[in-house]
Amino acid sequence: MNLNITGHHLDVTPAIREYIQTKMARVLRHFDHVIGTQVMLSVEPLKHHAEITLHVRGKDIHCEASEQNLYASIDLLIDKVDRKVLQYKARTQDHHHLAPKRQAFETA
Repeated sequence: MNLNITGHHLDVTPAIREYIQTKMARVLRHFDHVIGTQVMLSVEPLKHHAEITLHVRGKDIHCEASEQNLYASIDLLIDKVDRKVLQYKARTQDHHHLAPKRQAFETA
């Protein structure tokens, strides 16, 4: 997986990079078919904004979060993207339907 971290009006320090990598390990534990990840961190007056785009096969998953603290915004962002990845995984792996010709026999 390619992880690209950029900062807008912010220097991405090794501590921030390490923090994001450890938090992304939680997402990758649930779903390891991620092709690439783009993380954008920005600072506005009294607000830290973080957004992420995960490139998976057939879809891009995008999330945004804003908080007063940079680390809090990263935590909120990872929570959001983890929920979206689990939804995507459930949607792609849910094959528990019956064929129409079998439904008639099971209901009777």
